[in-house]
Amino acid sequence: MQSDKHISKSFDQDLDEAIRLFLVMGDHAASQVAKAIHALIDKDDTLAQEVIEMDFDINRQEVELDEHILLLVAKRQPAASDLRLVMSISKGVVDLERIGDEAVKIAKMANKLAAQGKSAYGYAEVQHLSNQVRLMLHNALEAFSQSNAEQAFEVMRNDDVVNEEYQSAMRALMTYIMEDARHVSKVINIVWVLRALERIGDHAQNIAELVINYISGQDVRHSDYTLVEKAVQEANDRMAARHDGAMSENMSTTDAGLPDTD
Repeated sequence: MQSDKHISKSFDQDLDEAIRLFLVMGDHAASQVAKAIHALIDKDDTLAQEVIEMDFDINRQEVELDEHILLLVAKRQPAASDLRLVMSISKGVVDLERIGDEAVKIAKMANKLAAQGKSAYGYAEVQHLSNQVRLMLHNALEAFSQSNAEQAFEVMRNDDVVNEEYQSAMRALMTYIMEDARHVSKVINIVWVLRALERIGDHAQNIAELVINYISGQDVRHSDYTLVEKAVQEANDRMAARHDGAMSENMSTTDAGLPDTD
């Protein structure tokens, strides 16, 4: 995460801690999703229960981060870009918590499917869609960590791919049902898993939109890609200006320390 340094070291420390807590929570949410999918594919009841219990940690982290942000705003009163970053973290926390909720839904479906016995219906579709969604989430969190608007935009574009994959998987499952109605209950559980994955993709997209917003200052929610591209360019320009400003400041500091040769 690239951020401007301030006169107040305490502010920088508080902001860095908020970023750290957000990324830790993001890692836990991503791990929860991965384990839920493995529990489903491997019919692992123990792992599914671990995913369900992990939700307590996700919820605790949400509360801890909310309290940290509240104190940061009250004590430091950040302005401009700093406030956008803080508010992006605050909004992103909600998406991470909901990703955890969707992982729990998948884990519960894993338990149901394991109890129903072996069935191959829908597992290939789940595996394929989960790979796409987990990559989206990984890239969204990395874009946040690196303040990378280009990568965030790529996550937004990938959501279209995920939606297409989701619709394709749903059509395949409906075909399974028509071919053999005996597997309706199992297929319906897989449908709920696919729906949960599609929602996780939506939350990853939300995080990507927040990245572009806090860097560019532009709200790109519900915007077409032409407007998003302009916001990404604005974000790149701002990051370049910050870099140039930091370089100039470093050069000035270095020059000030040089002995007078006249």
